[in-house]
Amino acid sequence: MKAADFDFSLPDSLIAKNPAEKRDRSNLLVLHRDGKIESRKFHDLAEYLNKGDMLLLNNTMVFPARLIGTKPSSGMVEILLVKEIEPDTWEILSKKKWSGSLSISEGFSAEIEGGVARFTYSGDFMDNLWRYGDMPLPPYIKRRPEQIDKERYQTIYAEQQGSIAAPTAGLHFTGELIDRIKANGVNVRYLTLHVGTGTFKMIKTENIEEHSMDSEYFEIDADIVDEVKKTKASGRKVISVGTTTTRAIEGYMSGQWQEVQQQGSRGQGVKGSRVGIKNALEPPNPRTIESSKVLCGATDIFIYPGYKFRAVDSLVTNFHLPRSTPIMLTAAFCGLENLKEAYNTAIDYKYRFFSYGDAMLIL
Repeated sequence: MKAADFDFSLPDSLIAKNPAEKRDRSNLLVLHRDGKIESRKFHDLAEYLNKGDMLLLNNTMVFPARLIGTKPSSGMVEILLVKEIEPDTWEILSKKKWSGSLSISEGFSAEIEGGVARFTYSGDFMDNLWRYGDMPLPPYIKRRPEQIDKERYQTIYAEQQGSIAAPTAGLHFTGELIDRIKANGVNVRYLTLHVGTGTFKMIKTENIEEHSMDSEYFEIDADIVDEVKKTKASGRKVISVGTTTTRAIEGYMSGQWQEVQQQGSRGQGVKGSRVGIKNALEPPNPRTIESSKVLCGATDIFIYPGYKFRAVDSLVTNFHLPRSTPIMLTAAFCGLENLKEAYNTAIDYKYRFFSYGDAMLIL
């Protein structure tokens, strides 16, 4: 297939620059496999989930990976932390290719060279990030991140710190909605996939089959794998929230993963306390897990039309960028023509698109 097959035109006015006023009051387009389309609100999601179904969510936590510092010449440089290479040393991305000293705040600085930043600081590194860093909003949101983004560019069930982008399908959930879903007899479970550059890596090949994904780290409780199998065997559905959740469970179930050591105490893989509305602006407290009960791995699975899904029966997802790997995964799930019709309908109904936008349920 060609990358151009996944292109579409979108008015700039439909790109969501800010989150919805209330998480679960965003729009929900319901796409049935036979092509039928409904327009609902996200809080109606519970009506489509039945007793014995399994709702699977990604509990990764986004950390303030965007830093702006001052060069000795007084110019400003913005960097994005991508991966911790060793203690206090990070792989970074920056629009400006530059080397030298960078002052972020008093007592917090970095030495930049060749796409690597070596930090010097007082106190705890992650405390400094939560105090002086910004949330890594996508580049199409053309505004500076605000303090409220530390709350809203985060799911209410975020727990495992390590992502540089939000699992955006989960941004629509509220505690009340999750309680309603549980009350319906739905088994709500969480896994972790830390969203890195792999999810958003540009497709530079004309044929999408030639594209390769970067690996992303995941953790899945071993019991979840058994529960997925039992749910499907009983005739009930596994509903995956987001393409990152889907990549984690499908990567494992398809065997397209590698076992890795549980990631360390900072950066991608750091463990944090559960974050919600009241404490999302505070840095998390580290915790540990019993690694013997958790499958720790990395997957570079690239899901596009033709892929046979092993675990997921229904998908909750946002509306994705043209030519992106998430839109290709979604097309693999519902069919490209169905997806195009759904996107055209969403545009006609003036749905909001991308990370802070509306959602879609594919049954």
